[in-house]
Amino acid sequence: MAELVDAHDSKSCFARSESSILSSPTNNMELNKINSLVELFFEKYKEKKEFADQPFLNWLKTKEDNFLTWQQVKYNICLLSEHLRESLSKGDRCILLSENRPEWLIADIAIMNAGGVTVPLFTTYSEKDYEFIINDCKPKICIISSDIQFKKIEKFISKETKVISIENFNEKFESIETILEKKSIGNFESYNNEISRNDLACIIYTSGTTGNPKGVMLSHGGILSNCEGAQDILNTLLKKERPVFLTWLPLSHSYEHTVQYVQISLGAKIYYAESLEKLLPNMAVARPTIMTAVPRFYQNLFNKISLNFSKQKGFKKKLIENTIYLGTKNLNKEELNFKEKIVNLFCEKIVRKKIKNQFGGKLKAFVSGGGALDQKIGEFLNSIGLPTLQGYGLTETSPVVSCNIPGKIKIETVGPPFKTNKVRIAQDGEILVKGENVMLGYWNMKKETDDIIKDGWLHTGDIGEITKDGNLKITDRKKEIIVNLGGDNISPTKIENLLCLNEKIKQCFVYGDKKTYLVALIVTESVEYENQIRFYLENLNKSLSLVEKVKRFKLIEEEFTIENGMLTPTLKLKRKNILEKYKKDLEKLY
Repeated sequence: MAELVDAHDSKSCFARSESSILSSPTNNMELNKINSLVELFFEKYKEKKEFADQPFLNWLKTKEDNFLTWQQVKYNICLLSEHLRESLSKGDRCILLSENRPEWLIADIAIMNAGGVTVPLFTTYSEKDYEFIINDCKPKICIISSDIQFKKIEKFISKETKVISIENFNEKFESIETILEKKSIGNFESYNNEISRNDLACIIYTSGTTGNPKGVMLSHGGILSNCEGAQDILNTLLKKERPVFLTWLPLSHSYEHTVQYVQISLGAKIYYAESLEKLLPNMAVARPTIMTAVPRFYQNLFNKISLNFSKQKGFKKKLIENTIYLGTKNLNKEELNFKEKIVNLFCEKIVRKKIKNQFGGKLKAFVSGGGALDQKIGEFLNSIGLPTLQGYGLTETSPVVSCNIPGKIKIETVGPPFKTNKVRIAQDGEILVKGENVMLGYWNMKKETDDIIKDGWLHTGDIGEITKDGNLKITDRKKEIIVNLGGDNISPTKIENLLCLNEKIKQCFVYGDKKTYLVALIVTESVEYENQIRFYLENLNKSLSLVEKVKRFKLIEEEFTIENGMLTPTLKLKRKNILEKYKKDLEKLY
């Protein structure tokens, strides 16, 4: 059978240390007794003294075996946090703008250890978003990776804001490397033990329907409770293995931000991927046991493998068909007859084993979050030997609420709620969440906070139900927010309002839920305006973030009105009705 992906040979780089890394069990920490994310790291280090010289963090953009050890990471955190204490008071905000790399985690913990609050920024924000966030949170310090990233926010930073560089790109700024060389610290066992679970750990900005991002305030306890819920699921997978993770989703994303503390709690070995384009060959190098990603990754994987399968003929084609059919039966807990069991054994040895080897051979599970995973894709991946667990959550819930459990996967659901939070369904079907994982509120937005948290219950804006098995099932979305395949929350209203500023555009409808990019229906008086509208859209896209750009559109002349059922009496778009009528036209834009 042909190879599914091009993979690098990586046997040599693992012969040196893999056996020692995976030889000892991953003991559980009592996470409900940990007071802060800082304490989590230092106590994990103390608990496992043999960690000191073990590989911990590696950025594959450098070298395959260029690891920082646990001890090096600990020293760097202590040295950097001592330096930050000179400028930070408790609660001061600190911007962190960088691609994924070891310094990201080091800076994040060092900021909190110094009493500060991390404000992660996506490297793909629009200029307006950078300006708004910096003015909104008023950072005391900005830690920035490179000159490319610095130029994005340079004109929005006040003269009083201290800039620290990861790469030594500007002699005016102190670099982390220089700070670490100058500093010396005697007691490496110490950390800030004055942080409580209720204290603010980070502010993660997410898209708001008003057009400006909203700063979600997450507590130390909220993220720790998420780690506790995740630990229960991962323990059934890992048993005595110390896991290996390959991280590619931006650490500024609430999902991956929390995952890094799950990784610490498990004593994991972590690789940072080079890029999305190199993710599959990076998997062959890292050989992860756990992989967290958003639906876009799984759709790409599905397309790639399906394309390869479609090229097979004869016996191979029949074997693949049986692999998918019998794998799906197993997933749905349907009994296999004697003949099917024999055929499935061949499928396991010939097809599924080969597929697993393409991803390093040690993968226990993919975990999908940040958006809805298509049921067909979930069934397909599970059937061919790539266990895929779908979860559900929001940035406002630190972020996970529920997740499927290995061996009890129900593809049409997002699994049972974590034991660390409560879920109930309101009378109108809205999913409500209560627990320590619920955000402290929106930064500088009391009204918006009070609107979404009532009597301690977070109103998610999603519609769902609890199945007879106790699993949560998402059936609809109450709020008008698009969640793309990358897990990004996008306000269609914001983009629609900007589009309608053009005099040639009377109305528009932006579409892209569970898609890789946005498209639009544009109502205009004449299709002859197409070139003018296209020119306007191209210029508008320059001011939007990467995920907000509208890549394709279709012109229509029929207006959305109350009479034709496309507008509410208050002149808001009836999205469901518009979608029903124009779904085929919109899908053709992909």
